[in-house]
Amino acid sequence: MEQILKYFPDLNETQQNQFNQLGDLYKEWNQKINVISRKDIDNLYVRHVLHSLAIPPVVRFRDGADILDLGTGGGFPGIPLAILYPQVNFTLIDGTRKKISVVQEVIDAIGLKNVTARQVRAEELKGKFDFVVTRAVARLDKLIGWSQRLIKNTERHAIPNGILALKGGNVEAEAKDIPKGNYVEIYPINDFFSEEEFNEKYVIYVQK
Repeated sequence: MEQILKYFPDLNETQQNQFNQLGDLYKEWNQKINVISRKDIDNLYVRHVLHSLAIPPVVRFRDGADILDLGTGGGFPGIPLAILYPQVNFTLIDGTRKKISVVQEVIDAIGLKNVTARQVRAEELKGKFDFVVTRAVARLDKLIGWSQRLIKNTERHAIPNGILALKGGNVEAEAKDIPKGNYVEIYPINDFFSEEEFNEKYVIYVQK
């Protein structure tokens, strides 16, 4: 938890309590349903929570915005972002019922009121969002194919609506494979957070 306060010192008491509860909740649920790698669970706050919070340095979501977490898995990056932005509407989707069940249990346990969790594939989803956020879900070209019809045309943020993908590895090569006409920007997470965990990890922004 101290790693979160290091970079987000202005969290109110409710937000701090919600972040604090995540550690025990995920340990408990991970013993029943493996939603997080066993070796990662002791490093939950850096590898999962803080990693999810690498998106706000790229764009600050405005109150009333609609954000889709595509392929949320155990609730990342959606749940940490929803704690940070209580006035923003988050929809978390995943095709795996067990994972969405855990996500819903965590949402209910910490009292998040701004999150909807659904078991649905991106191809079947209806609705429009300001941004689509993802974490280690698929290659960029696939993400673009799934996401572009879901992104609103009306813009209200400091950067145009689009995709914000948390990724690692050879992202430059992956970015070259995306369809022409898409604007891509790559942000090294080490520009925001100093932990070695984030070497060679990035926020990839794709503008619609």
